[in-house]
Amino acid sequence: MNTPQKESAESQTIPSASILPPPTASAQVATLTPSEASSLSRALLPVRNALESLGRNRKATIGVCIVAIFLILAIFGPFFVQADPNAFSPDLLQEPSATHWLGTTQTGQDVFLQVLVGTRVSILWGFATGLFVTVLSVLVGLVAGYMGGIVDDALTLLVNVFLVLPGFPLAVVLAAYVPIKGPFTVAMVIALTSWAYQARVLRAQTLTMRHRDFVEAARSSGESTWRIIFFEILPNEVAIVASGFVGTAIYVILAAAGLEFLGLGDSNVVDWGTMFYWAQNNDALLLGAWWWYVAPGLCIALLGAGLALINFGIDEIANPNLRSIRGFKRMLAQIYPLGIKTAQDA
Repeated sequence: MNTPQKESAESQTIPSASILPPPTASAQVATLTPSEASSLSRALLPVRNALESLGRNRKATIGVCIVAIFLILAIFGPFFVQADPNAFSPDLLQEPSATHWLGTTQTGQDVFLQVLVGTRVSILWGFATGLFVTVLSVLVGLVAGYMGGIVDDALTLLVNVFLVLPGFPLAVVLAAYVPIKGPFTVAMVIALTSWAYQARVLRAQTLTMRHRDFVEAARSSGESTWRIIFFEILPNEVAIVASGFVGTAIYVILAAAGLEFLGLGDSNVVDWGTMFYWAQNNDALLLGAWWWYVAPGLCIALLGAGLALINFGIDEIANPNLRSIRGFKRMLAQIYPLGIKTAQDA
């Protein structure tokens, strides 16, 4: 029989943890369950591996350095130079010198300032349009490839319609008849005519992956359709998506410069394309003002080369057969067995 003293002693020995308040809702939301953490880590693993492989690729490293220089100039360059690139000066059509590093135009405008300001405009709209095209292509391609049925038929029909349309000529026609001129109009016209090819590539890749074991396992465990598409299938196509983005960015920058050179953009906005436009209108080639058109042309060529090197690096990571000349010839020999001999066969 327990005495009152024993009962009071037992009541005093109750652990303090048993009377702690329950965890708040914010603490519960902030923590991930083990299954969610494992799913997120598994989804990011292909991206992490691709970035590590990209860092070890020489072509990709050189391309990243070139693009990084242009990005630094685009972001910080105009902050250090406060002068107006459209300002006139009495130094008309001067060759490159210590005063004007890249010379001047026929109206005395500094070419270096125009290149510096135009770098920001061209890269901003080029990369933004490339990102928009890539996102649109990913959505259409992955949804069509995974869903199948009438959804796939409808989206494939839409893709095929845009594939048969001539891209740049259609962009010229659309840009000519759109009443509002400017970089945004040029970007939207290019985006409208350049998304279908990448969407078709992603659809074909998704068709080969939707019945893989890991996709079937995710489907059997009750995962939602969108979670399977973006957390199971998309990470395994990161190389194709990255390559498509880089290729689209190259095309957008070149196409935008071409449209603005034809006078289909806003000639008052300073970028590489409008520099070509004014150089051509003022007969820079006939006057011998080579610096007027060489400067923007060299920028476009260097940026395109940097993006192309990144694209080559991504292709080599996605396809190891391209990492050497012998491997490339061996791959071609498998495709065309009678046409090309490898060094080993010779």
